[in-house]
Amino acid sequence: MIRLEEVGKTYPDGTVAVHELDLEVGRGEMVCLVGPSGCGKSTTLKMINRLIEPTTGRIWLDGTDVTGVDPVELRRGIGYVIQQIGLFPHQRIEQNVMTVPLLYGESRATARERAHELLATVGLDPETYARRYPHELSGGQRQRVGVARALAANPPVLLMDEPFGAVDPVVRHRLQAEFRRLQAELGKTVVLVTHDIDEAIRMGDRVAVMAVGGHLVQYATPAELLAHPADERVAAFVGAGGLRALTVTRLREEHLEPLDGVAAGDLGAAIDIDSSLEDALALMLRHDKAVVGVRRGPTFLGVLTPAGVHRALRESLR
Repeated sequence: MIRLEEVGKTYPDGTVAVHELDLEVGRGEMVCLVGPSGCGKSTTLKMINRLIEPTTGRIWLDGTDVTGVDPVELRRGIGYVIQQIGLFPHQRIEQNVMTVPLLYGESRATARERAHELLATVGLDPETYARRYPHELSGGQRQRVGVARALAANPPVLLMDEPFGAVDPVVRHRLQAEFRRLQAELGKTVVLVTHDIDEAIRMGDRVAVMAVGGHLVQYATPAELLAHPADERVAAFVGAGGLRALTVTRLREEHLEPLDGVAAGDLGAAIDIDSSLEDALALMLRHDKAVVGVRRGPTFLGVLTPAGVHRALRESLR
């Protein structure tokens, strides 16, 4: 869906922000760009929608070279979410979400209906929130409105620049989980910039680790990144192995044991097989139980014990 070919950005004073970057993002994939300050991750994001013009290279979006497209039209077809959110303070929430559909010539009635649908999709009841102003919402609620507005024109691609960085950790974790569910449901292609390696590992199908000067150091799945960092810089940055592997290790049936032999008082609530070890351990702690049941839909598959957690974690780090 997105392909960067030897894309570079050098400023007039000689500063190299991005160095000959090659990167491909598959259709429906979420890719996280992560790295220290000054590594060029936000510059890379802004070159995709030409808020910053690349010095060298080519950028393809769904087979089209974006350098040959009118930049205003290009941006209207790409969802863009930033940390500061950027809602219009003098407009009501529904008007903020209606902005791009109206620019495309939609009728106000159609745009309003779409806005209400999207507010409901991101967990904001339109009956409660549509007529409010941005200052009447919490930071997490405003961030949801920003996502709804980015989705209003039904773009195939979403660019997100540290979208959850301005909210507290508890709200951020909830927003991350909700957006991951939403992205899986809608099938959007997402490029997300973050400085938080935990967020990148939790959110990304693949993670691009960048170094100062705009060099791509490693591009891999979260599990590959943790188990096989490309070099010492990546290992130091991602904290390879350890507790972070809990986030990316999915449950599998071979990790489970039959219910026989498990005391009823030791069994906590059931969790879906597609969950992570992190989710399973959180459920154990929440219910103060040593074992959790695992299901696929209505079918009970078995139980996850501490021994199963250990096996799964050991396998993920090989």
